[in-house]
Amino acid sequence: MTFLFPKIYPILDSSFIPVDGREAFLNRLGAELAQAGVTLLEYRNKTGSDAEILGDGAVLRAALPAGQVKLILDDRVDLIERLGFDGVHVDGGDASPAEARRVLGPKRIVGTFGGSENLVFGVLDLPADYFSIGPIGLTLTKQTGKAPIGVEGVRRLRAEAGTGPVLVAAGGVTLANAAAVLAAGASLLGVAGALFGNDDPAGEFGRWVKELG
Repeated sequence: MTFLFPKIYPILDSSFIPVDGREAFLNRLGAELAQAGVTLLEYRNKTGSDAEILGDGAVLRAALPAGQVKLILDDRVDLIERLGFDGVHVDGGDASPAEARRVLGPKRIVGTFGGSENLVFGVLDLPADYFSIGPIGLTLTKQTGKAPIGVEGVRRLRAEAGTGPVLVAAGGVTLANAAAVLAAGASLLGVAGALFGNDDPAGEFGRWVKELG
């Protein structure tokens, strides 16, 4: 799989999606994010039914043009083909990266958790396109018992990984620490609350892109 990862991409957690007017909200949000220049987005729904995930995913796929935006689904390898998504993020408790790659083939994106204090043993040998590290700071959008690793943790993990692997810094990334996290060795930033907790997520995304260059 060959894909030029952007410097920043949104992680849309289902907790930010209203129950009422859900489809209209996602339609509008998707169009605004596409207009803002988003080229990669992860949709994460840990508690929803298959019907909810499929419904949300179909709206997002329609709103975010396939030729312009790659869509990643959290966990659910089994729903990728039905939704026409471009990849999956799997970590503890989900299908393994090897299983995801076997099911999805070489052309789709497969991501997995790479580590926190240290890289997970053997993780760089897995058939994944990127490895998420973190949390960087405090996060309210994903349940994790891991302590924030901060900028120095990113630097340590990059040294451990070497220059080749794609490392995604996620969890507690803010505009205040974003530049330092990238400078410490993160390949790109996965951002949830700092974007979708804002009244204008697309506008905030554009601000991040401008600030980070």
